[in-house]
Amino acid sequence: MTWLYWIISYFIGNFLTAFFVGKVYGVNLQQERSKNLGARNAGSVLGKAAFMWTFLGDSLKGVLIVLLGNFWNLEQSAIVVGGCLVIIGHMYPMWLKFHGGKGVATFIGVGLALSPTLFTMMIVGTALVFSITRSLTLGMLGGFVFYIGAIGLTGHLSLYIPLLVAIICMLIKHTSNIKESLRRGK
Repeated sequence: MTWLYWIISYFIGNFLTAFFVGKVYGVNLQQERSKNLGARNAGSVLGKAAFMWTFLGDSLKGVLIVLLGNFWNLEQSAIVVGGCLVIIGHMYPMWLKFHGGKGVATFIGVGLALSPTLFTMMIVGTALVFSITRSLTLGMLGGFVFYIGAIGLTGHLSLYIPLLVAIICMLIKHTSNIKESLRRGK
């Protein structure tokens, strides 16, 4: 059952909400601005409604995977791997030649569904750094630091290693955004 769950997790991650939102608007987001199939690009190109639909769709698939793992009574470690795989599936969808989104909305869904208490530290870190830098990208970095720190304080860091791998993949996908934010001093 665990292997089936992991395969389903990856393939649910392959559902790129921005791709379908773009189709509704008659726009191929893979050819616009950042060419990224995520909420931020959808919002930049198509507006706030497109951002919200994309964000909700992408975060809900993260929630769905955690709920499915709980419904099947899988071990927490298997569910964390499923969370990692839904994020990886979002970033590297097979059917789009492995060019998807950057994973943040899906990560938010996974993080909230796994542990709202731990995820609160992600929100605190993001808000704190954003209030200082006025950069959402740098705020996200602060959020990751707080989130990982909170996990470390629980003594269950090894359980969350798959999610740490997903965070590293998200940071790699955000490299250009991070460099730009640092260059502008924001």
